[in-house]
Amino acid sequence: MTLHIKNMVCNRCIAAVNALLTELRYTNFHTGMGWVHLAEAAWADDAKSLLSHRLQDLGFELIDDRKGRTIEAIKNMIIQKIQHEDLFNQHFVWSDLIAEALHYDYKYLSTLFSSVEGVTIEQFIILQKIEKAKELIAYDELSLMQIADRLGYSNVPHLSNQFKKVTGMPPGKFRQIGADRRKPLDDLGVLQNKR
Repeated sequence: MTLHIKNMVCNRCIAAVNALLTELRYTNFHTGMGWVHLAEAAWADDAKSLLSHRLQDLGFELIDDRKGRTIEAIKNMIIQKIQHEDLFNQHFVWSDLIAEALHYDYKYLSTLFSSVEGVTIEQFIILQKIEKAKELIAYDELSLMQIADRLGYSNVPHLSNQFKKVTGMPPGKFRQIGADRRKPLDDLGVLQNKR
């Protein structure tokens, strides 16, 4: 049985869910970004309710509907690609990539995402890229050109313009104030209407 879990967007999230499942004495499970597969064929409603409540205590949520699973799949795919891949010289179109992976028309996915999350997929992608840029700037190991290349920007001014639009300051100013202004990945783009 596969359960889909909202806000499970990083390796620490997977570790937290694994620890919870172990604590609840599940023995045969496999987890990934946004899901867990339990070997148990069936389970009582009270066990599902307990797991649901305990997940909520950790900031997660079971997703029971197809639309919710689809939105989480979009978010997890974007986060995975931006946070864990170097986008330099990768030639792809986000809309094509997402539509192919989820086997839906992109227009449908875009409308669904916007109606539930309150931001477009494109805005969500920008928020994720800027958060990754903030992380890379805070580490102070790469130049702005290297960061722009890694995140798939055509040039530094493009990155700088988006960075300033999202954060209200240019990347150089952000570098001066440090990492205090970073946000958790699962809060990007959904702050107002989800908590």
